[in-house]
Amino acid sequence: MNRYMDWLRAARDDYDWGVDSLEREHFPQACFIAQQVAEKCMKALAYYRGYDLVKTHSVRRLAQELQINGEILDAAKELDQFYITARYPDAIYEGIPADTFTQRQAKEALEKAAMVLEKVELLIDEKSSSH
Repeated sequence: MNRYMDWLRAARDDYDWGVDSLEREHFPQACFIAQQVAEKCMKALAYYRGYDLVKTHSVRRLAQELQINGEILDAAKELDQFYITARYPDAIYEGIPADTFTQRQAKEALEKAAMVLEKVELLIDEKSSSH
């Protein structure tokens, strides 16, 4: 059973969670969730394309493996930076992530995540309609 749609639905659900986090001024959490949205989108596409197992959390690596360039790859490189730094105090010089992450970063991260989600949905829809 191919569960690519479950991964895509989880990405959409996480996106809503990210927007809620931004509105509540949880900026590092919104950045991390944006990375998760993109990761789940890439995994959805990989499973859609027939991959059996996807074992990385790097959006960049997933995009490269799927031979996706352009805007998605650029967004992937930026979003991957939030996977650890937005969650752990020892990933930044001092303090906690909430001391350093900004509203602008969170907003831009979620915009990138929304773009990845939209483009992956289009890739899946275009291929589904041609089968």
